[in-house]
Amino acid sequence: MKQLRVYLAGPEVFLPNAREILDAKIELTKTAGFLPVSPGDLGIPETVTRKEKGLAISAIDEKLMRSADMIIANLTPFRGLSADTGTCFELGFMCALERPAFAYTNDARDHYKRIHDHYDGNICTESGSPRTPDNMSVEDFDMVDNLMMHGGIENRGGVVVVGNAAPDQMMTDFTAFKQVLEIAANNLLHS
Repeated sequence: MKQLRVYLAGPEVFLPNAREILDAKIELTKTAGFLPVSPGDLGIPETVTRKEKGLAISAIDEKLMRSADMIIANLTPFRGLSADTGTCFELGFMCALERPAFAYTNDARDHYKRIHDHYDGNICTESGSPRTPDNMSVEDFDMVDNLMMHGGIENRGGVVVVGNAAPDQMMTDFTAFKQVLEIAANNLLHS
């Protein structure tokens, strides 16, 4: 039987110890029975400009995703209230390819609660729906992030595992990642 290739998406690539964290996730993925592919697995060619380098990285990551059978995305908020935008692109890309999708977050708060906390509870509901002070409506669907990401995963039979890491371990705690690996293995390898 062919071993399923899983694309590991997440903002860990920005950590100062990115290689160490990615290698640990790769080993956990192998132990779960999958063949991991991860940003950083392929060398980046030398380029003349920074833009050319960015385009090369994007092309490499798309090549890796096309080679993968599924995705596990880290949707832990990154540099703001929501998941890393690159990870969101990767998740959407894989969903568009109709590949199984799974995800996790290390922040136990749902999307609405994070926005509520960000605005110190200053959410107005006079119009019948929650709105921030700039009069923009707020999604309140008991989902970890934007409904399209969470929905994209669950609408393909995947799950989103919600962890509760310490604030200083949001990008390095593997508890929820291990749980989502186990669920993915049970759903795809052992069923």
